[in-house]
Amino acid sequence: MALKRVVGHACSVTLDADRLLREMVSIYGPAGHEAEIGQYLVSAMRQAGFQAHVDEVGNAIGELGAGSRSIVLLGHMDTVPGFIQVREEEGRLYGRGAVDAKGPLATFIAAAAAYGPPADARLTIIGAVEEEGSSRGARHVVGRHRPDFAIIGEPSGWDHVCLGYKGSLWINYSLSVERFHSAGQGQTAAESAVAFWNQVNDFAAHFNADKAREFDRLTPTLTSIHSSSDGLADRVEMEVSLRWPLGFDDAAFARWMGEQAAPAKVETASREVPFRGEKRTRLTSAFLAAIRAVGGEPAFSVKTGTADMNIVGPAWGCPIVAYGPGDSNLDHTPNEHIEWDEYHKAIEVLGRVLRAL
Repeated sequence: MALKRVVGHACSVTLDADRLLREMVSIYGPAGHEAEIGQYLVSAMRQAGFQAHVDEVGNAIGELGAGSRSIVLLGHMDTVPGFIQVREEEGRLYGRGAVDAKGPLATFIAAAAAYGPPADARLTIIGAVEEEGSSRGARHVVGRHRPDFAIIGEPSGWDHVCLGYKGSLWINYSLSVERFHSAGQGQTAAESAVAFWNQVNDFAAHFNADKAREFDRLTPTLTSIHSSSDGLADRVEMEVSLRWPLGFDDAAFARWMGEQAAPAKVETASREVPFRGEKRTRLTSAFLAAIRAVGGEPAFSVKTGTADMNIVGPAWGCPIVAYGPGDSNLDHTPNEHIEWDEYHKAIEVLGRVLRAL
């Protein structure tokens, strides 16, 4: 899919959108190892007419236009670990990051290259680092921009617009107890950890009893547990991920966990607050109209995960959505792939949105 943008009256810029995504997916760049794809994106954006550079933390930044209004398209170029052989079958592109979230980021670049920035606007595309880790890239840029509109690059499906994400807590549990004979009385460190995990699950079940929608529910996940012994003491370490909804008192829950886990040690490794953007804004109206124009039936969604939107949304306070081609159910899976037709439709939708703004 070759896209051409007329610049002024003297020259043109052509971008091969399919080649862009294919090459992005071919560069393996899990969180913390984005240097190669960052340099590739800077080169690709410069060839497409952007002013582009890699910033201090490794984000790939591209800019078009010099107007007084600011529009930021924030995607991420890192992926979770796990290389997937890149291949094309039956109109699909397979590879790590095809959906999460190189497909949406390539959509940003292709649409901006083809349609350009809106009148009197500066368009900034950010390929952020470490979204799948510490969100280092988003944290670096959040105080450096005050956009009038923002779009987050995540798979929503070409005909859906995502308004929000649940919050997240990452909890580390650790306990060491003196060892005793397995025929004796007492609870092992591993048994104590399992009992605590069951208490967390019971708490969530009680909280969720009257919650029909997953976005409103408390969702704990046991991500890892490891026990060991030196012959004198048994030790267990456990990691729990908790997705929490708007209105949930996570501070009170953290205190409750500390009380229930004693004498074990419970620490919060990271915390992101839930966020939901406004449903009726000029930005959402532009998306609804664009999706209809491309032949779709638009719909809004909210996600049960967490994204860079949780970081920048509250800080920027502007109309904001998450958008991008791809089925988010394929995120992080060994079968990750994107439909070429959906990618092309998303480019056209986003291009129409930029023109409408």
